[in-house]
Amino acid sequence: MHFEILVEDISGKRALEEIVPKIVGQAHTWKIIPYKGIGRIPRNLNSKSDPSKRILLQELPRLLRGYGRAFASNPREYAVVLVCDLDDRCRRDFRLELLNILDDCFPKPTTRFCIAVEEGEAWLLGDIGAVLHAYPKAKTAVLGGYTNDAICGTWELLADAVYSGGAKALKANGWQTIGAEKSAWAEKIAPHVDVENNQSPSFCYFRSKLLELVKASSESVS
Repeated sequence: MHFEILVEDISGKRALEEIVPKIVGQAHTWKIIPYKGIGRIPRNLNSKSDPSKRILLQELPRLLRGYGRAFASNPREYAVVLVCDLDDRCRRDFRLELLNILDDCFPKPTTRFCIAVEEGEAWLLGDIGAVLHAYPKAKTAVLGGYTNDAICGTWELLADAVYSGGAKALKANGWQTIGAEKSAWAEKIAPHVDVENNQSPSFCYFRSKLLELVKASSESVS
């Protein structure tokens, strides 16, 4: 099976480059496509968007329609996986909005929506051992107070644990520095993540969806 994995930023791409092969193995292929932010779902799903801006949710209706047409001849061998942050959205309402986009496609591509709760850093914090392997001097008191998939300002908590001066100092350096630091966390922590024992429920959902697709693909050729 081939996976087209859509992510909202470069840090997500760098994390999943390490994580995806641990889940699906080398018998399958994937392409991880980063965007320049998550944006919002357009009210009119048929409205024209500006692909050059590369805003994930704004482009999603067009993307899924295109994938549906491209994969129509062999839909069981291709899948789209959207990975994005929940942030401050209602998870139930957000998922319904995403499903509405998919329902508007004809034909529909095989698609899974995987939402990191609250943010992508939750998937790194789901394996505290991986964080400590990458950052041996991390503040264990901060990490020990984290509840998996809590709505707590996830990236800020990770910054408080591993960045000199914590989230306050990182924010003072501006959003470009924050983005660069998030990418560094992904590069350093993700290689050590144990995908079988990660404690983030939203990560476990992502893993289960990939394995579900792999199984369905294997059954279709057996």
